Amino acid sequence: MKTIQGPAIFLAQFVGDEAPFNSFDAICGWVASLGYKGVQVPTWDKRLMDLEQAANSQEYCDELTATAAKHGLVISELSTHLQGQLVAVHPAYDEAFDGFADPSVRGNPTARQAWAVEQLKMAAKASKRLGLTAHATFSGALAWPYFYPWPQRPAGLVEEAFAELGRRWKPILDVFDEAGVDLCYEIHPGEDLHDGVTFERFLDEVDHHPRANILYDPSHFVLQHLDYLAFIDHYHNRIKMFHVKDAELNLSGKCGVYGGFQNWVDRPGRFRSIGDGQVDFKGIFSKLTAYDFAGWAVLEWECCLKHPEEGAREGAQHIQDFIIRVTDKAFDDFADSGIDAQANRKMLGLE
Repeated sequence: MKTIQGPAIFLAQFVGDEAPFNSFDAICGWVASLGYKGVQVPTWDKRLMDLEQAANSQEYCDELTATAAKHGLVISELSTHLQGQLVAVHPAYDEAFDGFADPSVRGNPTARQAWAVEQLKMAAKASKRLGLTAHATFSGALAWPYFYPWPQRPAGLVEEAFAELGRRWKPILDVFDEAGVDLCYEIHPGEDLHDGVTFERFLDEVDHHPRANILYDPSHFVLQHLDYLAFIDHYHNRIKMFHVKDAELNLSGKCGVYGGFQNWVDRPGRFRSIGDGQVDFKGIFSKLTAYDFAGWAVLEWECCLKHPEEGAREGAQHIQDFIIRVTDKAFDDFADSGIDAQANRKMLGLE
């Protein structure tokens, strides 16, 4: 068995215009002071990195690696969550998601999608230059507006949506395969890949591509009433990344899992800072360790109550406590009788 790596932290929720959150060097110094060993880097924020430069310059990637190393950190993975979202956008969300794109392609869905695809391909190259083996993204969504079957969905609607999703992602997956990097989709409401069944539909459409894998985040499963421990049993072979994020679902007589269009603090299901929610992280870390997950445990902080800096500080210690140093011996070795193969056959009556 392998020991899970960590703690690491996803930087997306912490970047800002004030020090120490406004540069890669400064934010690395801050997270290192909290006890983190790795950083997961969003590729859309040039205050942290320039994706195009990273895709094309080994020298630039070496500088990023050296900057992290100066603080005792490594880059665990890169993320293209925002760009991945733009690979597939239903027209109902055109305006809402336009801000994720470069200004030059806003208002032009065709150009925006092409830009997003190139962003993903650059991320594959950058990941290879940085020596990374996994990458985080979203799948985007064409069928999401129809997730609730009223009005009744026309026959073939969902099938065509997933077929198109597969057509768009298959060439991107091939680029990641050439780079030797697993492309990990965060299974997330709002994406067409939002549970195990939808992930399986997608796998069928991309011919079970070996690089089509999962970023496992149990918080989204709490909000869906999905068994997040059993999910690991089903999909452990495809889980290549792990976001440590907490959540809670408090049953209400007025509102359910859809949230009533309320703000996060008022919803029955809401994200919490690690340790403040209902996720059984001991169970998760035990299962992932038993299945030989060798990746990083990455804090993704999202909470409607607690300050992010406090969540980051507590998160490092929580993850460190959850990580299981795997054993190199059996607990009952003291009772080893020393019997050899010939004696075993004798005990079985074979000799």
